[in-house]
Amino acid sequence: MSKRISAKYKIDRRLGVNLWGRPKSPFNKREYGPGQHGQRRRKPSDFGTQLTAKQKLKGYYGNIGEKKFRSYYDEAVRRRGDTGENLVGLLEHRLDAVIYRAKFVPTVFAARQFINHGHITVNGKRVNIPSFHVREGDVVAVREKSRNLGVVLEAISLTERDVPDYIEADHNRLTAGLIRTPKLEDIPYAAQMEPNLVVEFYSR
Repeated sequence: MSKRISAKYKIDRRLGVNLWGRPKSPFNKREYGPGQHGQRRRKPSDFGTQLTAKQKLKGYYGNIGEKKFRSYYDEAVRRRGDTGENLVGLLEHRLDAVIYRAKFVPTVFAARQFINHGHITVNGKRVNIPSFHVREGDVVAVREKSRNLGVVLEAISLTERDVPDYIEADHNRLTAGLIRTPKLEDIPYAAQMEPNLVVEFYSR
């Protein structure tokens, strides 16, 4: 589980965006950083802009650790095509991202906890690793005994976001799958993501 779960909305204020688009984000009321100097605005350097882009992308997926995030970048570089597109594609293949997109949980932090507690199966086998790589054609499902949990019922009823078209989700059987690897423009980020700046950050 993310070490930042108790302070996830501080990420919003620190980065100056409503990262997940949630109505309860404190950024909706206070559009400035935390602390006594939070309202001071300075023009960021190129490095600062690139660092912020990286922190936004890491934070969106539950504040992934630097070592793991760097491994995604390295894999994105090895693959053919645009490195930024490859990077967000790899992040969307994470199991916690898939069940979040499928609306089985209300937040990506809840997704990580839900998986850790053994409520999810992939192709009929229990998986408790949030970073598990879901392949196209895999069947992700909520375990039978977990289907009436409050967190699941709450998530399904949410109207603040929809299931994107690259995810196939059945809310009656509580199964989901990744139809294809999405492009950047396909991913319903609540805040603008700039993976090209993340690539520049690591290419320095």
